[in-house]
Amino acid sequence: MFAALSDPTRRAIVRRLADGEATVLELAEPFPISLPAISRHLKVLESAGLISRSRNGQHRPCRLRPEPLTEIVGWAEHTTTAWEQRLDRLEAHLRATTAASPNPTTKDPR
Repeated sequence: MFAALSDPTRRAIVRRLADGEATVLELAEPFPISLPAISRHLKVLESAGLISRSRNGQHRPCRLRPEPLTEIVGWAEHTTTAWEQRLDRLEAHLRATTAASPNPTTKDPR
């Protein structure tokens, strides 16, 4: 999933699909790249399970699949909590170390 989202064009496509389904032509409109390049980006997103495509007559609308993004959010929240705990322990250690160390004395300017 992270590899699929590492590309800025694919992230922009995902952001667009968060607003609702869109055709390949609609998704390609804001980008200065070819339709085959957009199709390759869509295949990467589809392979990662981030989007789905269906056939509706001549159109193949793309839809965002929220489940994988929910997994990413869960992972990010877990990671954030773990790092916050580590940083809290570091802060407590630094406070204890600072409180335990003697005050620096000034040297005689002679």
